[in-house]
Order: sequence, then structure tokens, then C-alpha cells
Amino acid sequence: MSERRYGYDDLKTLMQRLRDPIDGCPWDLQQDYRSIVPHTLEEVYEVIDTIERGDYPHLREELGDLIFQVVFYAQIAREEERFDLDDVIHDLVVKLLYRHPHVFPEGTLDSRVDPEQRPETEAVNRNWDKLKDQEKVNKPQTNGLLDDIPRALPGLLRARKLQSRAARVGFDWPSTDEVYAKIDEELGELREAEVSGDADAIEDELGDVLFVMANLARHLNVDPEQALRRTMAKFEHRFGHVQQQVRASGSDWSAFSLEQLDVFWEEAKQRPPEPSG
Repeated sequence: MSERRYGYDDLKTLMQRLRDPIDGCPWDLQQDYRSIVPHTLEEVYEVIDTIERGDYPHLREELGDLIFQVVFYAQIAREEERFDLDDVIHDLVVKLLYRHPHVFPEGTLDSRVDPEQRPETEAVNRNWDKLKDQEKVNKPQTNGLLDDIPRALPGLLRARKLQSRAARVGFDWPSTDEVYAKIDEELGELREAEVSGDADAIEDELGDVLFVMANLARHLNVDPEQALRRTMAKFEHRFGHVQQQVRASGSDWSAFSLEQLDVFWEEAKQRPPEPSG
């Protein structure tokens, strides 16, 4: 590895060289916005996975991979004379200065607020939404309130965003009591669909259950995607213990009843997962 310390400008130069039509990388030259998307999604999930496993030494590398995705898109845009990486960074700073008047009262990096007058987090969040709404007023209008929520988002995340957007105009239940009641209602309809044997109805009703569960998560101020990933990690840890016990016995899975496997499962619940980093 080189002992030279590289920086922002070096990264831009590297990307330009990779895309040089004369002596650049053939693979990089073949890429466009759409072809990079799967790689971007993969890098995002790798960052999330590294954080949730507590693998902070590896986080440095994964963040670099994610940054490279941004640099790649910006280089393609530069070649097409749309914008460049400096424009991306400039627009980002301008937007964040505007959305943080509680930190930059004059909208400049040099301005500061009196620490004694800093608002509470809830007030900051309310003002953040108002500022975002004002930004939308100044942009070309879409056909509806929900139109700019990306369809490519993971299902539970997009469900929460749809519900949050609707709630901002008053289309929301006042408390979790109504949400729990709706869950009971949707579960009843799912059971009816199951009894009917109608596969399409089952899928439809199960979707309703998942959607209202995402709404419950929003009311409880819980990220449903993160909560589900946490449960999946817990399941993997516990099932891993069950698998270890089966292997240690020298027998096949078929030699164990569900009740016996459940004993191993209960043991696993008493064993905290080992830290990753």
C-alpha cells in the first residue's frame, strides 16, 4: 500500500482516470447511471450490516466504497455536462445550512446561535418538515403529495414514509389505540382470506397487515426495517445455537422432535450474542 496520504482531489482524479476513454478501465467505461444502481444498493446494505454487527474497524472501508458510488455518478454527470461533484457538495451544504437555522442562524457556516436558545429536538423536527415543505413549493410540482417518495425503497421503509407524509396533512390516527384496533381488524380479514383459500386475497390482506404494522412502528417512533433486522439477527444467533447442538449430537435433524429443538432454542435465549467488534 502507498504511504502517500490521498484526499478529495485525488479521488476525483482517480475517477476521471478510470473513465478516461483512451486509457481508462474498460469496465468503468461501460457503466451508466442504471448499471451502477445495484452496486450502490449493495454498498448501502454493507455499511448498514457493518454498523449493526459492531464491526467498526471494517466500517472505514465500507464507507469508502459507498462514497465511491457518489463519485462515480457525479463523474458520469460531469461527462454529460449536467453537474459535477463540486456542484453536488455545494448544493448539499446550501440545503443543510437552510434546514439548520437553529445551528446557522444567518445561513452561513460562520454564524452561530446562543447555546442557551437552542430548541428542543421535537421543535427542530417540526421545523425541518416545514422547511422541506417550503423547498417543495419552490420546485416544479408533482401530481400528488406522495409522488416523490421513491418506489425503490424497501417495503417497510416506503410504507412508513407514505404514512408520515399523509399524517402531515392530518390523515392519521390520533393514538396507538386505533392502530392496534386496525391490526386486529386486518388480522381477522387475513384469517378469513386464509379460510377461503384465495391466494390473491391472502396476499392482499397480508399486505394490509404489514402496512398497518409499519404504521404502528411510526407511532411508536421505531424504524420498522431496523427492528426487523434486529429480530433477524436474534433469530440467526438462536438458530445457530440449535444447529450447533444438533451437530454436536452426531445425529441428523430428523432425529429431533420440535419439542427437543425448542429446548435448544430456549437455551440460546439465555446466551447473549458474542460482540462482532
